[in-house]
Amino acid sequence: MEAPELAAIADSFVSARRQGRALPGFPGTIPDDLVTAYQVQDHAIAQWPDRVVGWKVGFIAPERRDASGDERLLGPIFARQVKLTTGSQESFQVFAGGFGAVEAEYVLRLDADAPADKTHWTPEEAAAVPSTLFTGMEVASSPLATINQLGPRVVVSDFGNNNGLVMGVEIPDWAERSDASLTCTTSIDGRQVGKGGATTLPGGLRAAFAFALSRSARRGRPLKAGDLIATGNATGIHDILPGQQALIEFDGHGSIACVAAAATPKDEGDWRA
Repeated sequence: MEAPELAAIADSFVSARRQGRALPGFPGTIPDDLVTAYQVQDHAIAQWPDRVVGWKVGFIAPERRDASGDERLLGPIFARQVKLTTGSQESFQVFAGGFGAVEAEYVLRLDADAPADKTHWTPEEAAAVPSTLFTGMEVASSPLATINQLGPRVVVSDFGNNNGLVMGVEIPDWAERSDASLTCTTSIDGRQVGKGGATTLPGGLRAAFAFALSRSARRGRPLKAGDLIATGNATGIHDILPGQQALIEFDGHGSIACVAAAATPKDEGDWRA
């Protein structure tokens, strides 16, 4: 695929997101592989009028992996789409007519820069990077309703199917904890729809962190102090519509309550710091 075609795909997704509208289908030819899909994502990041403050990690089912061998994927999280919960009900936006879901997350914040020239990380090495763990909720939403059905190359092309992150409380001394000690449940409109925790993530928190460090460095975007990493869905991916309420309860670490609203058009300003 030529650069203009990749840029056109990015243009379509960025325009739809800024206008708060759905897309009827994938805008062009689906990239042949994840490397090409990340090129689309890079085009879109360059156009989006905000700065990247972190990355969501998503798992790729074995049958959907490509020659890269990647077991996971990355999508950008932008500054204006991060909310710190105050204990009251937060609101978040999903694309009406597109895809909308919530995911319980364990979110890592780097407290030191990762070495820029290190492109492969083991889970054990990742756990040694100075970092702080928080509870969180990913807003998984895209203008394209079929994004997950079409697979990881499409997910990567549209910001990793991310439309925000709600941050909860700190979980102290995470590197000393077992993944089994971190459990949570998700409810939609008062009905429990998922139960799990850090062990739901294949390989656990450390494997997700290691992937984020490795892939980011190989993309020429090494992680830095302050970057956030949403490590993956801890109870599943739970569809949500505008007007519905989500409640994620983290055992021993509080809860996050949110209500979904329909995405609205963004102003034309540039919000980059």
